[in-house]
Amino acid sequence: ILLLLRNLKDVATSFYHFSNALSALPSYESWDDFFIAFMTGKMPWGSYFNYLSEWNKHVDDKNIMTITYEELKENQALAVKNIAAFLGLSLTEEEIQDIVERSSFQSMKKNSPKTHGALGTALFRKGGVCDWKNFFNEDQNQAMDKAFEELLAGTKLGTKLKYEIYCKN
Repeated sequence: ILLLLRNLKDVATSFYHFSNALSALPSYESWDDFFIAFMTGKMPWGSYFNYLSEWNKHVDDKNIMTITYEELKENQALAVKNIAAFLGLSLTEEEIQDIVERSSFQSMKKNSPKTHGALGTALFRKGGVCDWKNFFNEDQNQAMDKAFEELLAGTKLGTKLKYEIYCKN
């Protein structure tokens, strides 16, 4: 199992846009309305905090590799090598580079009409890190920080998310 995670604040920001772009999901009149629903777990798939807490129970399982979106952005070639090794695949440098190019956000966004149809525009918006800074106000920032401290700080997944780097001003 390859478990791909993303920092909590960017998950919230991304899901806000995804929800409003996809008619099958509830849309939100404002970021503030969405934030309340996100923090209280009133989302179509429940609480992201609970999701992470459940996966944290399996973080040491040998058949699970946890990687973050931020790790992929930091060094995509290394991430591809690590994933290949976990899956028992032997790749040449040329194959790794091909995978890096084809799996870049820009490449996937460009190809999304072919690969994901109409859903592609909802799935591939910006592809960056720390867009949350454009949405969170100070109270929301503090509420998320507090929830992280209470529920995930000190856990292996909490450490893996590098909250101090990606979720602090």
